[in-house]
Amino acid sequence: MGGTTERRSESFERNPVDARFVKVPPSIHTGNCLAPLRPGACYPEHDRGVRPCVAHHAPLATPRSIRATGGHCRASPGSWPRRGSSRRSVGPGGPRVVEPRALRPLLVYVHFPWCLEKCPYCDFVSYRTTREAIDQRGYTDAVLSELRARLAGLRASGESWSLASVFIGGGTPSLWEPDQLGRLLAELRAELPAVGEVEVTAECNPSSLDRERAEGLARAGVNRLSIGVQSLDADRLKFLGRLHDGPGALRAVRDALDAGFARVSADLIYAVASQRPEEAVAEAAQLLDLGLTHLSAYSLTIEAGTRFGELARRGRLPLADDGATIETFFALHESLGQRGLGHYEVSNYAAPGQESQHNLGYWQGQLYLGLGCAAVGATPAPDGQVVRYRNQPVPEQYVAAVARAAPLFEAGGLPDSAESLDPEMRLRERIMLGLRLASGFDLEEAAASLGVD
Repeated sequence: MGGTTERRSESFERNPVDARFVKVPPSIHTGNCLAPLRPGACYPEHDRGVRPCVAHHAPLATPRSIRATGGHCRASPGSWPRRGSSRRSVGPGGPRVVEPRALRPLLVYVHFPWCLEKCPYCDFVSYRTTREAIDQRGYTDAVLSELRARLAGLRASGESWSLASVFIGGGTPSLWEPDQLGRLLAELRAELPAVGEVEVTAECNPSSLDRERAEGLARAGVNRLSIGVQSLDADRLKFLGRLHDGPGALRAVRDALDAGFARVSADLIYAVASQRPEEAVAEAAQLLDLGLTHLSAYSLTIEAGTRFGELARRGRLPLADDGATIETFFALHESLGQRGLGHYEVSNYAAPGQESQHNLGYWQGQLYLGLGCAAVGATPAPDGQVVRYRNQPVPEQYVAAVARAAPLFEAGGLPDSAESLDPEMRLRERIMLGLRLASGFDLEEAAASLGVD
């Protein structure tokens, strides 16, 4: 949504599609990793200028929380919330016990492609419009039709699925009318049984979020908000093309909390031109003082095809140097850690138990259903492999594709592109994404789960 949510790249936090790598100079290594440093090795990172400080896994893991395990690193088992062997789920006839082993967990990502303004750094698929111009019912109907068709395809394999989490991204999902969004969430819950409480996150812009809208989103079934604050400074907000001001951002966070949301996250963008590390730390502190338990902090990333990308190409965009970016990265890590937020992923911090379960699902290699214009999904194919698809990126074309009588998934139908992922490709992605996490990953376990020797 012009820069909201816990992400700066569609490839990881929401729809894992691509990866870029940066070289880590030996001088960046802080020495608190148990694994040996390999100078010049490549590490996955999508935020320009942010360098992992350890050799083997996600940044800033310390010997107290990470242990070397035969060439890879894993967090101690007690560092994550444990799930019971069964959970109560509401279904026909009242609550019932659902055994997790009987169901495959499925993440669901839903894309809402409209914004009131297109931010100059944003490379997500979004379209500038007015509230009145959005065909709310028509778009919701199309997403519901896609949901039914895709679930029918999944069920044809004979497997059973549970709803693990939902993430509504954009674009600006806080522009989605709650009664329409509620129709979609109700159908998701009716079609997919839940194993425990289902995290349902909606991205919001401060300019389109007040207490009334927050209460409406809660009634629709949303239980977690991700607010695109980005900055509290007037000059930086203007530079970033945001519609809100600092007081408006703080008001939006308070409105979300006052509406009863126990889980609210905020995004910050740092390394903006002449910003000093202490300024980024102060902004984060202001947000935490309101009661937030999750914060996403991204260095400003310049993407091709954006207004900032064009300005940078022409040498007309002031940028922070890498040294300042790294200094701010570590300053935020230290200050947020002192406030009790663990640095559980390259760009994400959370109090214990407040991590984004949906994003963790991506980074841990779970399958995900993508719904809506430009959404990306990764679901099983009849041949046993996984197909990653990307829907039509233009809203009108997406709605028309869903409405056509021809089968949705044939050539020229709903997907704009698709690729088949064999087990070795999935393992490589699992390694790449697992390295983003402070917990790392178990290479042998990942390989075994995918049937790779």
